[in-house]
Amino acid sequence: MRERTNQISEFLKEQGIDLAVVTSKANVFYFSGVYAEPHERVMAVLVDVTGKHVLFCPALEASIVAASPWEGDVVTYEDHENPFDRLAELFATFEHSNNRIGIEGEHMTFSRYQELSSRLENAAILDIGASLQGLRLKKTPDEIAILQEAAQLADEAIKIGKQAIRPGITEIEVIAEIEYEMKKKGVREMSFDTLVLFGANSADPHGVPGDRVIQEGDFVLFDLGVVWKGYCSDITRTFVYGEANEEQKKIYETVRQALEAATEASQIGTTLGSLDKAARDVITEAGYGQYFTHRVGHGLGIEVHEFPSLASNNLLTAEAGIVYTLEPGIYVPGVGGVRIEDDIHLTAEGPVALTRTPKHLQSIPSS
Repeated sequence: MRERTNQISEFLKEQGIDLAVVTSKANVFYFSGVYAEPHERVMAVLVDVTGKHVLFCPALEASIVAASPWEGDVVTYEDHENPFDRLAELFATFEHSNNRIGIEGEHMTFSRYQELSSRLENAAILDIGASLQGLRLKKTPDEIAILQEAAQLADEAIKIGKQAIRPGITEIEVIAEIEYEMKKKGVREMSFDTLVLFGANSADPHGVPGDRVIQEGDFVLFDLGVVWKGYCSDITRTFVYGEANEEQKKIYETVRQALEAATEASQIGTTLGSLDKAARDVITEAGYGQYFTHRVGHGLGIEVHEFPSLASNNLLTAEAGIVYTLEPGIYVPGVGGVRIEDDIHLTAEGPVALTRTPKHLQSIPSS
């Protein structure tokens, strides 16, 4: 953890900022090793330009902190205390010659910003959130090992979901079976609300599962992931219940080829936006361009959607060590949708898919 907080200190030196106040759950975990959910309470890692670092947290999280890798100072507060009064006292112990404070702008609410600024007279409060996310971009071997475990669990969840499909079952019932079995494997939470969508419902990329009953010829779309040791996985696979018709086969094969193209384009030195183009070109050429309505992927790690975005306008150059999803899709209203998604680790030798569930079109027997 000291190496990670030192990265913050180096960034502060470069920018002439005295102190960083790190408050998001993901970054608190990354820079302290403390995985906790403070809910409405304030929890923060404070790091200054000299390397001094303190964990500020509610007293009720003390036992979690004690069991974590954090080795720095810890300052706690009780529920009856105003955390910003305690923070103001703590700020005075840090370097503040430039009176410039860095915060996570996307995470800090306006009311908390007001509380903070009212206690830091004449201080310049700057948003350093994007830079902190950038420090998490390249994953260490230990992080990759955990992400691989999370991906394996996601593969298992797809298998469980596929096996759960039977006549008369609903989307929400399949989700219940998947998440129950994941709990039995030690998974405390999913990366996001599990998606199981049948038939025409699968034509909505972010559809809401409900009580739709499986029907012969339906596309069956699974989009899910798990949180494992603080890191997320994210996988999508699409099957057909019964026999696929010719249009379904064409849509599926187009998406599969788009994923293959984006994966092959995943090379060190290329721009991340070119991965979107590689997939989109395949889908457009097949005549389905208007039905691919989202970016091709996103960064993956502590958060299921994290920096960088793999949108077409991203000119960031791909480097070894980054992890991201590739998830092209085609969504035809009234027909259904297909999305196929892998978690990709870009290595010096090229892309490695952490998710291993087969990607060829598979039918689920309807009887």
